[in-house]
Amino acid sequence: MTRYHFIGIGGAGLSPIARFLQEKGHQVSGSDLNMSPNLQELEKLGIPIFIGHAAHQIRGADVIIRSSAIPDTNAEVQAGMKALIPIKKRKDFLGEMTAGKKVIAIAGTHGKTTTTAMISWCLNQLSLDPSYVIGGTSKNLGTNAHAGQGEYFVIEADEYDRMFLGLSPAILVITNIEHDHPDHFPTETEYFNAFIELTGQIQSHGTLLVCGDLPGTVLMLKLGQGNFSKYSYGKSSTCDFIIENIRHQPQCGTEFDFVIAKKTGQKSTTPVALALSGEHNALNAAAALAVIHLLGQKLDSARQALQVFSGTGRRFDIRGEAGGVVVIDDYAHHPSEIRATLAAARCRFPDNPIWCVWQPHTYSRTKELAKDFAGAFGDCDHVIVTDIFASREKVEDFTSMEVVRMMQHTDARHIGGFADIRRFLAEELESGDILLVLSAGDADQISRDVLAQLTQIEKQNHG
Repeated sequence: MTRYHFIGIGGAGLSPIARFLQEKGHQVSGSDLNMSPNLQELEKLGIPIFIGHAAHQIRGADVIIRSSAIPDTNAEVQAGMKALIPIKKRKDFLGEMTAGKKVIAIAGTHGKTTTTAMISWCLNQLSLDPSYVIGGTSKNLGTNAHAGQGEYFVIEADEYDRMFLGLSPAILVITNIEHDHPDHFPTETEYFNAFIELTGQIQSHGTLLVCGDLPGTVLMLKLGQGNFSKYSYGKSSTCDFIIENIRHQPQCGTEFDFVIAKKTGQKSTTPVALALSGEHNALNAAAALAVIHLLGQKLDSARQALQVFSGTGRRFDIRGEAGGVVVIDDYAHHPSEIRATLAAARCRFPDNPIWCVWQPHTYSRTKELAKDFAGAFGDCDHVIVTDIFASREKVEDFTSMEVVRMMQHTDARHIGGFADIRRFLAEELESGDILLVLSAGDADQISRDVLAQLTQIEKQNHG
């Protein structure tokens, strides 16, 4: 048994690894700056959590695992160095964690959390007891990590700080590639080349599966480095796994036909019904079904599993309804993600007014993609933009008001503080409205508070 101490344990990257190791029987502790839902869940498991960083908190640790956001000057990092304790980032540890398993890694700028959760759920329903590490909590599985007894290890392959290069997947899925994380990848070329390097990590005679509808991912089939099989999925007729006849069902999700295009010209078609809305989720499901097929598992059982798949936390997460207003959380923090999420909302609620609260995430991303952000809100009726969530970055003079000024939207405004946003929404929201909060930071508290406020008003009105 090893004792692991995590610095930045509450993040989406480290919290599932901490849970996985604790389930494996190791001792785990961790620290972070602020209490969060992830930390509360880890505490429930009996994992000691420290709020704030201090040297004595690493006492007794055999290995320290640190978030990429943690600098070398951190007190716990310094103490670990002095004590000669091995200090690792995820990249250094992923190979050890997944050793002995058939790794299914899901990479891409968007969609990897949902696709990872879908594949994990399908394998679970096939009674294969997979291990998995997901960057969000699966509603069906009730967790973001599991140390399974089966042969498969499904893992979300995060590109930030090139973390995914610590993996050696038997199957690599790449959902899409669009420039992101400019704080670490200053140019689009550097970002793209990291994915090319990732294909070089695929095991010999392994498999690369990419979305065949997008130029960047299709290029991976040509530029990918290594001896592995190559497949594609998508709407294009040239794909190996094709989505046909997408039907958006208001209030209840998406249907499509999943077609396996045999090399002989013969095709097999499987009808799929999802509870999730949006074309992007049809693509995520197609990737999951393609993986199940490539593993030689029962496609019909996977189709049935996806039919009851209810998503992951903070991915089109319907928090509730009060006063006739539906409140939804989503993690979208890139222009393409915002467009896809709002398109899904418009498909699900075609006739309802949609209010969108967007919290920009990091100064580097907001500045680099400002023009794209400004044009991403066409599918909603009202836009409120908060102050920028700095995350791992220092506060800068650039503000989100500059993005609002670029918008051509008929009703877009900047309201920096959460309390002011709550007061504004309390006055403006009406029965039939949809409130969608887009945040990879802490703005999900707006949806929680607004829903509580609407619920209280509803009780008073019926009292």
